[in-house]
Amino acid sequence: MNDTATDDTEIRTLFRDLMQAWTENDAEAYAGHFTADSDYVSYDGTRAIGRTEHQRNHDKLFRGVLAGSALVGDLESIRFVTRDVAILHGTASVLMPWRSRLPKRRRSRQTLVLVRTSEGWRITAIHNGRVSPVTVPEPDSFPAEMSRLMGRIARGLGVGVRRPAR
Repeated sequence: MNDTATDDTEIRTLFRDLMQAWTENDAEAYAGHFTADSDYVSYDGTRAIGRTEHQRNHDKLFRGVLAGSALVGDLESIRFVTRDVAILHGTASVLMPWRSRLPKRRRSRQTLVLVRTSEGWRITAIHNGRVSPVTVPEPDSFPAEMSRLMGRIARGLGVGVRRPAR
């Protein structure tokens, strides 16, 4: 029987150790927190597949543009989907070595899918996105009215999105 409190502690430790491996610029240790077949979507939308590729990419970063950087952040939540699968939400952003505080524009949020393996909890998927909220206009606002107008014009001209007939 799995103990949720123990799993929670192990997952928190994994997240902390992941950030520590980055801060030590240790690509092998960083990649070791992932499953062999894991997916990694970076903040710019690029996707890498597999622990080997994650290690190669991070080695290049740690020896290059992110040398001396630290990964800072907080674990926001853990939700167990099954006994052996959990979703972790956290913030973790790169702090460059010449900074003492993280610029607001560098704030990122991660969604990690974790699986229990024979070696303990590992990351099988991660999606990293910049935190840059946008305000959604109200339906009766000028931008919404203009969008609907442009849609009607486009349909009248026979261009744009084609909707199936009802």
